[in-house]
Amino acid sequence: MFHIITRGISTTASLSGKRNFRKFLLYNKRGTRIFKQQRAANPNLYADIPIDKRGVRDTGVTIDGKFIEIKERIPELVVPNLEGCKLKPYVSYKAPDVVQSEFTSQDLFNSVYAQKIISDWKSGKLNDDGSPAEPSKEEALSAEDAWIRARKTGSDIF
Repeated sequence: MFHIITRGISTTASLSGKRNFRKFLLYNKRGTRIFKQQRAANPNLYADIPIDKRGVRDTGVTIDGKFIEIKERIPELVVPNLEGCKLKPYVSYKAPDVVQSEFTSQDLFNSVYAQKIISDWKSGKLNDDGSPAEPSKEEALSAEDAWIRARKTGSDIF
């Protein structure tokens, strides 16, 4: 007799309906609504079941059992007023590529200080040592004051 070897195809799941539910993380889903209300009123009631904050940071600190909110920790969304703006939010793929070189310290110097130095030199407003006779507000800053000012919030250094 001949024995024909065939390859079989199974259409059933390899787990036969069994699933590992430990890998499906269900945060803050344990308990009824009453349980959650009790837990919100007293977090130490069920300390063995942690409250997951899903990556959200607190906006304050707890000191002696009291939550003190810190104004600086509350996120502030700054949204510009786009009334009358003619720009559209879409950029076509047909738009030409913009290629620009690296912005170096020389470029920064040229964009900020060069015009003032050239105009002072042409008008003769420089001292014998090359310092400006009429310094601007930024030129009059000491090195320490400029360093502190550069590291203030909103200075675009970071």
